[in-house]
Amino acid sequence: MFFGIGIINAQPNERVIDLERFVEYLFQVQDIDVSYEDLYESLYLLYTNPLNLNNTNAEELTAIFLLTPNQINNLLDYQEQYGRLLSIYELQAVPDFDEQTIRNLLPFVSVNETGVQADNRPLFQRIVSEENNYFILRYQQILEEQRGFTSPTINSNGEQASRYVGDPSKYMGRFRVSHSKDFSLGFTFEKDAGEQFRWDRDSKTYGIDYLSYHLHLQNKGKFKTLALGDYQVQMGQGLVFGAGFNPGKGAESITTVRRGTTGIRPYASVLETGFFRGAASTVSLGDFEVSGYYSRLNQDASIRNDTTFTEFDEFISSIQDQGLHRTRSEIAAKDRILENSYGASIVYNGPSKRYQFGGNILNTHYSLPLFRLPNNYNQFEFSGDQNLIYSLFGSYLWQNFNLFGEVAQSSSGGVGAVAGFMTSLSRIVDFSMVFRNYQKDFHSFYGNSFGEGSRNINEQGVYWGIKIAPSRRLFFSAYYDKFRFPWLRFRTEAPSDGYEYLARFNYRPSRTVLLYFQLRQEEKQLTIGPDNKNLNLLETGRKNNYLLNLDYSANRWFNMKSRVQYSNYTLAGDYTEGIALIQDFNFEFWKMKLSTRFALFDTDDFENRQFVYERDVLYAFSIPAYSGQGTRNYVLLQYNHTKKLNFWIRYARFGYRNVESVGSGLDESEGNTRTEIKVQMRIRL
Repeated sequence: MFFGIGIINAQPNERVIDLERFVEYLFQVQDIDVSYEDLYESLYLLYTNPLNLNNTNAEELTAIFLLTPNQINNLLDYQEQYGRLLSIYELQAVPDFDEQTIRNLLPFVSVNETGVQADNRPLFQRIVSEENNYFILRYQQILEEQRGFTSPTINSNGEQASRYVGDPSKYMGRFRVSHSKDFSLGFTFEKDAGEQFRWDRDSKTYGIDYLSYHLHLQNKGKFKTLALGDYQVQMGQGLVFGAGFNPGKGAESITTVRRGTTGIRPYASVLETGFFRGAASTVSLGDFEVSGYYSRLNQDASIRNDTTFTEFDEFISSIQDQGLHRTRSEIAAKDRILENSYGASIVYNGPSKRYQFGGNILNTHYSLPLFRLPNNYNQFEFSGDQNLIYSLFGSYLWQNFNLFGEVAQSSSGGVGAVAGFMTSLSRIVDFSMVFRNYQKDFHSFYGNSFGEGSRNINEQGVYWGIKIAPSRRLFFSAYYDKFRFPWLRFRTEAPSDGYEYLARFNYRPSRTVLLYFQLRQEEKQLTIGPDNKNLNLLETGRKNNYLLNLDYSANRWFNMKSRVQYSNYTLAGDYTEGIALIQDFNFEFWKMKLSTRFALFDTDDFENRQFVYERDVLYAFSIPAYSGQGTRNYVLLQYNHTKKLNFWIRYARFGYRNVESVGSGLDESEGNTRTEIKVQMRIRL
């Protein structure tokens, strides 16, 4: 395994990690549909609330994505034989736990004892004296003037053109104080570029556009968890409750294919959808855990009055999840409907800590019915004002096999199912396999299970993954995923199928050098119209991606990264390609860290845009698409004034060739550059 590259300057008993680099190496498949901020938030939550190895089970150990079934089985066997761990470094005595594995685990686990060492002070005193707290304030802005911020013009109909109502600045702030297995308290606010500070009761805007808040308590008597405010839920394989980031397919082809039951978790992200707002709790009853959830949340929506296609006098034509309120029309859609959700889960944890079974139920009710104007591919989408979904799930660690699965049904009658296993065939070979079948009328509003599509609907597939690590210096990982879409999809006007495979070769000749090569191919069918426009045809599009990367760490003060990314795409005989050349130099000196990049890119079309990871300010995540022809540069400076006061400033710029403007619509700006500046401050109280 190679994740230890994320650990920086770690001394004994310290938990220090460069979380951005950790994410980059663990999740190599980069796609615009993936919520990387959610990924970062999920890992940061685990980082700030480490898993106690003396009070865990196979399900929780699997959920951290770092351990193979063989390692989990050996750890549980060791604890059964020798009792509780006295130190994290006692893991060296567990079979198959080498130095690198322990370094990977260090930031995310602990061996803390409870009982006589527990803090019995009142909750308020624990909160105000907790050292694990921070407040961050971030400002960012596009420096070029975009059309949305110019004076409005008058169109040919005599109407005033749409413009953004606010200024081009974007602000974000977050306060959080937390203690592992005890409490978490915080709030997050954000104003996007184009939004305005205002007080408007009609649109339910009180100063800042977006505000999230939570109080999360753990281990209070029989209450394992008590959540107030904003929260998420992860249960089973995520068919009903699929909170946070779903790793899915990537360079780590084994441990990321399944989800773990992590239960109720606080929500503190800037993403304005995908969470519950209300109250939730989990009660421990011996080997059983019973959870209840209630949420009352306003959602953005477009509302229509049209009885042409439906009997509804007034209905929701679409629910908007961008969280943007910059124009008059976007503001008009803000908080137009009320979503009420209530549900429950029951989980049985086996005494051996090796198996778990449970069930979920969730009912979601809208204040107005949802009805999408009909077309060919959306005929089986959800329609109505209420959706009930329920599921059964389980997992079992048997020797070196980790088996898991979940089956669910929605009120439409549609069924969704996912099942698979991970296994260690030997000390150097791991294998995984996942089956899924999500029917075309299966509806899950908060599901996020394994799959090819962004939603668990209208998909069947089988996934195989393998990882071979003959030595600490060398490993090979690969997967092959065959999928099918039984019904029509957007841009695909017939049932279709496809496949995807990835192979990665990783070589570390020394602690200072990492070299890897990765290739990925994907085939999907799309509808195209011929020149005569009389008949649409289903054609196969094939995309190949190649990546060659070299990391070199000269010492603790300097490291560099060189990368080449290339892709080509073929559809109906048309061949296009794209390439990006990236060079990073990173320095660390005195109280500062300096990260720089210079990149060249040349892509023929949108299909060959290159997604490239970039370093960003703390708690932000950046993977922009390099598209067209041009250069990309950024400079990121971090200044640690004291242990409690830190500053970041980031300057990033695209320079395009052969263009007179950048962007489209209200985001368009004249010229051939797009420049962003970002400034952030963090205070630890």
